[in-house]
Amino acid sequence: MPDTPAKTDDALVIFMPSGRRGRFPIGMSVLDAARSLGVYIESVCGGRGLCGRCQIEVAEGVFAKHGITSRADSLSGRSETEQRYADIRSLPAGRRLSCSAKIEGDVVIDVPADVAVNTQVVRKRAETRAIVRDLATHLHYIEIDPPDMAKPQGDLDRVIGHLSEKWGIRDVLVDVAILPDVQPALIKGGYKATVAVHQDGGRPRVVGVWPGYRERLFGVAVDIGSTTIACHLVDLMSGRTVASAGTANPQIRFGEDLMSRVSYVMMNPEGRGALTDVVRDAVNTLIGRVAGQGAVAQEEIVEAVLVGNPIMHHLYLGIDPTPLGQAPFPLAVSQALDLRAQGLGLPILKSGRAYVLPCIAGHVGADAAAVTLAEAPHKGQEITLVIDVGTNAEIVLGSADRLLAASSPTGPAFEGAQISSGQRAAPGAIERVRIDPETLEPRIKVIDVGPWSNEEGFDIGIDRVGVTGICGSGIIEAVAEMFLAGIVTHDGMIDGTLAARTPRIVPDRRTYSYVLRTEPVEIKVTQNDIRAIQLAKAALYAGSRLLMDKLGIDKVDRIKLAGAFGSHIDPKHAMIIGLVPDCALDKVSAVGNAAGTGARMALLNRGHRREIEGLVRRIEKIETAVEPRFQEHFVNAIGFPNRVEPFPNLTAAVKMPERKEAAAAGEGRRRRRRD
Repeated sequence: MPDTPAKTDDALVIFMPSGRRGRFPIGMSVLDAARSLGVYIESVCGGRGLCGRCQIEVAEGVFAKHGITSRADSLSGRSETEQRYADIRSLPAGRRLSCSAKIEGDVVIDVPADVAVNTQVVRKRAETRAIVRDLATHLHYIEIDPPDMAKPQGDLDRVIGHLSEKWGIRDVLVDVAILPDVQPALIKGGYKATVAVHQDGGRPRVVGVWPGYRERLFGVAVDIGSTTIACHLVDLMSGRTVASAGTANPQIRFGEDLMSRVSYVMMNPEGRGALTDVVRDAVNTLIGRVAGQGAVAQEEIVEAVLVGNPIMHHLYLGIDPTPLGQAPFPLAVSQALDLRAQGLGLPILKSGRAYVLPCIAGHVGADAAAVTLAEAPHKGQEITLVIDVGTNAEIVLGSADRLLAASSPTGPAFEGAQISSGQRAAPGAIERVRIDPETLEPRIKVIDVGPWSNEEGFDIGIDRVGVTGICGSGIIEAVAEMFLAGIVTHDGMIDGTLAARTPRIVPDRRTYSYVLRTEPVEIKVTQNDIRAIQLAKAALYAGSRLLMDKLGIDKVDRIKLAGAFGSHIDPKHAMIIGLVPDCALDKVSAVGNAAGTGARMALLNRGHRREIEGLVRRIEKIETAVEPRFQEHFVNAIGFPNRVEPFPNLTAAVKMPERKEAAAAGEGRRRRRRD
C-alpha cells in the first residue's frame, strides 16, 4: 500500500478539482503553492487571515494513482490566525485557511466549490426536445362527504373508495409516509382534495394528498457524470423544462477519473460512504437550486429520474464499486430501479419516487442507456456512432438491425487535467484556437469574452476575466491547429526546426513547447500535453474502431458527439486529431447533453422507460480491456489523425500537412545529445 514517504525537503501537492500538481518546499503556504500553479484561490485580504475566502480542505486517504497517502497532518497545525478567524467568523470542521496552512508532506488539497473563483462553467444544459407525455404520476381531484357517525369508515379508506369509484383506480397501495397527512389535508380542504397517484408497471400507489384543487406537478431529471452533475426541473403538466443547473462532481477530490475513485475505495474502504455522501449532497443542492429558480416547493416535486455511469450509479446508490475495478467487471444491479426517493435522501415530496435507468454492462451505464434512448440509433437504417465523451467515454454503434456498446478510459485530459496549463471550462479559459500556417501566430477565444484575440473588444474582456488557462475544447483545437500548421508532426512531435521561424516555439527541457499566450500568465502547449491528448484520443478511437470491426464495417454513416464536453468539440478538429473515425463532416454533429435528454424522456413518458428496459437487453457489450485488437487500434491511433487509416472524407475537406517525422525526430536526437 502506498504511504507517505519520510519527510524530505519538498512535497507533492495536488489540487482538486483542477488536477494541477507540483513539488513545493516544506513550510511553503498552500496559497503560495496554488498561485505558482495557477490554481485560483481567492484572497481578498492579501493572506492576513481576515477574509476567509482562501479556505481549503485536505482530501484524506490513500491515493494509489499518485503513490501517496494524504493526511490532515500533511499540513501544519491550525495557526493562531486561523483560530482567531474561527472564533470570530467560524471555520467549518476540516477547513483550513490556505494563507496560514503550511505544507508538511505529500497532500491532496480540495478547493471547495463555495469558495472557488473562476467557477467551472457547467454546460450540460437541457436540449430542446418535444417529448410526448405519458406520466407515471397523475393528479386526481376528489370530493368526499364529511365524516358521518353512521358510517364509521376511515378518511383514507373513503379516499381510496372514491379513486376506485370515480377514477377507476383500484387495488391501490398507500405510501406510509403520507399517512399523517391525509386527514389534515381533507379537513383543511373541506373534504375536497387533490391526490397524486403513481403507477409505473405495478399497482397504483397514493404518494400525495393536498387540500383543495391543485394542478402543479414537477419532476427532476439528474445526470450524474464523473466530472459534472446536471439537474433539470420539469413541469410534468406541460413537459417544459423550468430550470437547469449544474456543478462539478465533488468526488473529483477523491480521484480525477473513475478508476482512481475505485482505487481510493479499495485503499480506503471506510471512505466509501464519503463518496456517496458528497455526490448525494451535490445532487440535493442542485435540486434545491432549480426549485428556487422555478419558485417550486419541495412537495410539488414528486418524481426524480437519475442516470450515471456504472461507478457513479453504484456510489450514488451506496453500493461498493470495487468489483467494477477488475474483470469480469460485475454490476451489483443492472436492471431499472423504482425506489422511494426518501431512501436516497432526495429533497422532494417525502413519498415521491425515484426511477434509475438500467445499466447496459460493467462499464457502460445508465447514462449510456439514456443517450441511446435520446439519439435512437436503433430506430434508423444509418450506421450511427454515438459517443458520450468524458473521462470514461461510452460508445454505442449500430442501427435498427444491431447495436453494440463499449467504453474507453480516456482519462481527464479532455477536461483540462494533466495538461500543463489545463483547467476546467470557466471564465478566463481558452476554448478556441486558430493558428496561421504562414506566420504560426495564434488567435484565441476565451470563455466569457466575446471577441477573438484579434478583434476589437478582446482586451477589454480580458481585463475583466483574465486568461487563466486552457480547457478541453481549447487544447483539442490547439493540437489540431498545430498539426495543420506543421508545428506538430503526424507522430505528435513538436518540430523544433521551426523555432528559427517563430519565437512561439521554445526549447523545453529535452523537447519543445508552443507558446499560446504570454500575459498575464504564460500558457503553452508542451510535448507532454500533446502526449496526454494522443493517449486519450487513441483510447476513444480504438474503442470506436473495435465496435466497427465487430459490426463488420469500415465506415460509419453518422457520428453524434454527446455530453458536456462532446457538445463543445468542433467536429472538424476532433477528426483532424483522430478522436473519431473518418466520416463526412456534415454527418458529424454535437447533440448536447443527450444523457440528460434521455432522463427527461424517461421522466415524462413511461413508454420510454419500457423502451430502454427492453433495448438494453438487445445491446451487445464489447469489453475493450480483453479484446486483442484494441491494443493494435490504440497504437495506430496515436498518430495524427491515424498511422494507418486513410481518412478520405477528412482529406477531401481539409488540406492535411505532409509527413515530416524524420526532421523533427532528428532535431530531437540532436537536442538530446547536446543535453
